[in-house]
Amino acid sequence: MAFGIMGTLIVLERAVAVKRWWAFVSPAFLGVGSLLVLFPLPPAVGRTMIVLGAVGLLVIYRAIWHRQATTATAIQALGATGMLAAAILWLAELPVPHLVLGFTGFLVLTIAGERLELARVALTDPRAGRGLLAASLALTACIAFALCWPVIGYPLFGATLIWLVAWLVINDVAMRTIRLSGLPRYMAGCLLSGYAWLVAAGGIWLVAGPVTSGAAYDAAIHSVMLGFTVSMIMAHAPVILPAVLRKPLPYRPVMVVPVVLLHTSLLVRILIGDARDIPSMVQLGGVLNIAALVLFVLLAAGSAIMGPPRTGSDKPKTVWP
Repeated sequence: MAFGIMGTLIVLERAVAVKRWWAFVSPAFLGVGSLLVLFPLPPAVGRTMIVLGAVGLLVIYRAIWHRQATTATAIQALGATGMLAAAILWLAELPVPHLVLGFTGFLVLTIAGERLELARVALTDPRAGRGLLAASLALTACIAFALCWPVIGYPLFGATLIWLVAWLVINDVAMRTIRLSGLPRYMAGCLLSGYAWLVAAGGIWLVAGPVTSGAAYDAAIHSVMLGFTVSMIMAHAPVILPAVLRKPLPYRPVMVVPVVLLHTSLLVRILIGDARDIPSMVQLGGVLNIAALVLFVLLAAGSAIMGPPRTGSDKPKTVWP
């Protein structure tokens, strides 16, 4: 999911922004490499392609930096280093549970950089972005620290993650758009609920330390990969996917249903199943997780096919004789 789905989608969006043919090689490497890992081939084949795809993302950010050297670009590039580190360590046969912080840094800092771009117009202090940059640098350093000294590094990563989320909650435009209606409120709700799951993951690492198995590991990784990451996908899909696929994806109120189902299923899985060690609730939460994802894909595809909702001005007018 981190390399094949999220990595490919994020890098593809960056490649579209760069508008250079060579930029599309990177998401291709990530997607194909992740598929090859599933085939009965030597693991190094697919993992090497993933590493090359991660290197390609850094090259893309270099091109973006030359166009616009901003704090937001620097933060996203830091996230790309986290993905590259995780890919290299996976190629070196390090077990996946030890790579979770690298995945998390990639996903969180990519989104944080994007949100900074949107928050920049509303920030009263032009230096406010430095606080997010400081938190991003600290988070990146904690990834390396946790690999060397996990007992200390994981709690530091958790605390830094909560610091970064606090900056986002205070400065993100979602805190204002949640009061609106329609698409702005939908996006804000997805964003803020995703931030809440990041705080949950940070709290687990802060308190439990280097968890690599068991209920705490399950809770932490699903808080990040589903609670945060999928919430970000659902939030940005009506805006990002049309730019990538060149196909409008109109927002419809029914899109709220899979969002609510996703977070309800995570509460069942984590607060009941993991916290109380009830395997049946973990399984139920997992089934509902899948149902939420499938429902969102179906609704998004249906909305794209149906096109923009008809308004009053679109309705045929009655002509009186």
